[in-house]
Amino acid sequence: MVTGSAPSEAQRTRAGVFYALAAFFMWGLAVPLHFKLIAAVPALQILAHRIVWASVFALGLILASRQWRKLIEALTSGRRLLLLCLSAGLIAINWLIYIWAVNSGHLVQTSLGYFINPLLNVVLGVLFLRERLNPAQVAACVIAALGVLVLAVSSGEMPWVALALASSFGFYGLVRKIVPVAPLIGFCVESLLLTPLALGYLTYVAAQGQSVAFRGDLRLDALLVLTGLSTALPLIWFAAAAQRLKLSTIGLLQYLAPSGQLALGVLVYEEAFGWIDGMAFSLIWIALGIYTASALRSSSPAAKPAEADEAAR
Repeated sequence: MVTGSAPSEAQRTRAGVFYALAAFFMWGLAVPLHFKLIAAVPALQILAHRIVWASVFALGLILASRQWRKLIEALTSGRRLLLLCLSAGLIAINWLIYIWAVNSGHLVQTSLGYFINPLLNVVLGVLFLRERLNPAQVAACVIAALGVLVLAVSSGEMPWVALALASSFGFYGLVRKIVPVAPLIGFCVESLLLTPLALGYLTYVAAQGQSVAFRGDLRLDALLVLTGLSTALPLIWFAAAAQRLKLSTIGLLQYLAPSGQLALGVLVYEEAFGWIDGMAFSLIWIALGIYTASALRSSSPAAKPAEADEAAR
């Protein structure tokens, strides 16, 4: 008699949606609110604590799940380690810009960066992975570029925060795409690679009397330690969702995170958002709509024979 059975496809999908919603809720609302609570701490110190505590948390998960052999294998593989060094540098840059932007009143620009990111990924795929664009994807990229141009003309400067976030995370995703390593293992290796630099910096600021941590403010200390949890958890949940859902479903749900950031910036923290900003974001949303419709169409059952013919060439 069978006492248990494998989960059905519907159960896997429901679990995947739950994991995805949890990850995007964290990225869209919980993480920026978390950083706002420690806005008085210099961005570089927040980054250093985020790296150290994320590595502790990820390492604990790997040891608890007995994946330490895979971790050692990743750390001793020359090519993989070199690529993970590159991805670690890119994600550190992305984190630093994000922390600074959130705590400097640029949540609207952070949301713009993550709205742009999926379209930038398309461009990077063409440039580095020899992927081909269909006409809808070309139109989406052109319309999104027009939206960025509208913001640049209206403000007199390019939206550098948004572009830096989109490009650093886009190149990070590109590097991780070509590294044959599991998400949790890769994240742990990246954190461990960055930890000596983070500890060195924290030691330096402590010696200079400029450290804000562990000076009697237990609430602040707890919030800094929890940056490791708020960093690792959504990444793990996202990986769990990606295993259970279609990429097209993930693509639709991923816009929840920047939508949450935009709502926080405009409605809660009252960042400037005029009609020109609305026009620029509308162009980018139109571009995302075209891109998403194209992705859904290409992943539909009717598109499968065409994809099979393409793969056979």
